[in-house]
Amino acid sequence: MHISSLLGHTQELLGVIFKSNRPADSLIDTYFRARKYLGSHDRRFIAETTYGTLRHLRKCEYHLTTALAGVSGNLLNDDKIILLIVAYLSFEGRIQEITPEILLPRLTGTQTKENVAFLLTNLAKPPTISVEPVIQRIGIEYSFPDWMVERFIKQYGESEAEKICSSLNEQAPLTLRVNTLRVSVEQCQEELQKQGIETTRTSFSPVGLNITKRINVFSLPVFRDGWFEVQDEGSQLLPILFDPKPNAKVLDVCAGAGGKTLELAALMKNRGEIFASDINGFRLEELRKRTKRAGVQNVRVQEIETIEDLVDRYKAFFDIVFVDAPCSGLGTIRRNPGMKWMVTEQTVKEVSEKQKAILHSSVPLVKPEGRLVYATCTLLKQENEEVIEKFLMLHPEFTIVKLNADIPLVQSVGGTSKDLFFKLFPHIQGTDGFFCAVLKKQMIR
Repeated sequence: MHISSLLGHTQELLGVIFKSNRPADSLIDTYFRARKYLGSHDRRFIAETTYGTLRHLRKCEYHLTTALAGVSGNLLNDDKIILLIVAYLSFEGRIQEITPEILLPRLTGTQTKENVAFLLTNLAKPPTISVEPVIQRIGIEYSFPDWMVERFIKQYGESEAEKICSSLNEQAPLTLRVNTLRVSVEQCQEELQKQGIETTRTSFSPVGLNITKRINVFSLPVFRDGWFEVQDEGSQLLPILFDPKPNAKVLDVCAGAGGKTLELAALMKNRGEIFASDINGFRLEELRKRTKRAGVQNVRVQEIETIEDLVDRYKAFFDIVFVDAPCSGLGTIRRNPGMKWMVTEQTVKEVSEKQKAILHSSVPLVKPEGRLVYATCTLLKQENEEVIEKFLMLHPEFTIVKLNADIPLVQSVGGTSKDLFFKLFPHIQGTDGFFCAVLKKQMIR
């Protein structure tokens, strides 16, 4: 497909994303399914350019504003979108592919058309970001909202905050979790190799494989046979951390589509009992399909309206209650860069209140000497440490289980026996960002 048409498709897709509250990956998938005529190379250009423009949106806007110097008047919305795309392509060293003749059919504003050569010349110059204070400089350079940069600096310091922002702009690897109920990691890797798919073992997860070249793994026969699930390595580590025994009774309170539920089943060797509950029936239906494909037999799926629905029947019943809490998801920005612009400080405030409520409601379900495990995929203390601190003030019968530095997993990710919480960072471990706290319920005497 000609570059002009590719730019037009990317412009159209970004316009859809900017107007929607749905995640970009879902909208991109819908867009491609409705346009079967697009070849694999076309889809790759459109997807990568869309993600790239979203990932570097604020920097693109800064570059475009600088390039517009001397051109008066406001840009029409469609013109702005196509020029933001061109700004992104300039960062990738591809602006020489865009000529005035290619761009003109995509522009609607008279003044923009008249100045297209001037704009392209300016956009071809690397942007110089000479902005103070440091919050704005980092925000523009890595395309993050100021409030988010400010939070990162306050929590981690300026140098670490910059590394976090940089790492969240990198493309996440395509990682599989091998389903050990069906096959060994070695067998799975060997079979993928036979199909011409190169993989490498993950750094920390004993059941993970990274695919070196991005492909549609969901079309593979071994996926349909339940040999693996797509799951970030950090996500794989959480169930391993709290190590459920095969005879345990486990509740996955916010199970959703059940990625970690399925891993718990494999760790427990299809024994014991796992109750997977959620308020979203559609996501639980997906979990039912996945359990069947994976050969999982020890999971009971239950849709609920509130956690209190479970208390009468399962009071003090569970060895482990796992709260994989709804959160802002800032640790997963590598996968959904549009999230930067959707999450606000108000969002974080609201979700932290919800997290506290879910933890509080889960207390009666934990048996004495049982564990309450809290996890998020965010990097903000307001959703992590502060939630746990507030919970412990209200529930003195719980204590934090310190990390065991003798556990190889804790050692390998850099944890020590001084650590109260298990934390993963994209710029340190190369995983999505995660937080996990393990709490033990004391026997009341």
